Amino acid sequence: MKSNMGVIDRVIRIAIALSLLYLGLVVYGSSVLGIGLVFFSIVLVLTASLGSCPFYKLLGISTLRGNPSLRSK
Repeated sequence: MKSNMGVIDRVIRIAIALSLLYLGLVVYGSSVLGIGLVFFSIVLVLTASLGSCPFYKLLGISTLRGNPSLRSK
């Protein structure tokens, strides 16, 4: 899987995921909204940890800077 996310993008996604996880678990509890927030936070953490976003790939976007030869294939 080719990386298309830079470090700043990954950090922002993790920060948002932690906020959504808190909201989903503490504020909204076991409601449908809470479950949805937890699911979305898991997706954000997965894409941040993998360094690849399927929506970015669909749109041809890359926030990865630097030498293109260093990008994983």
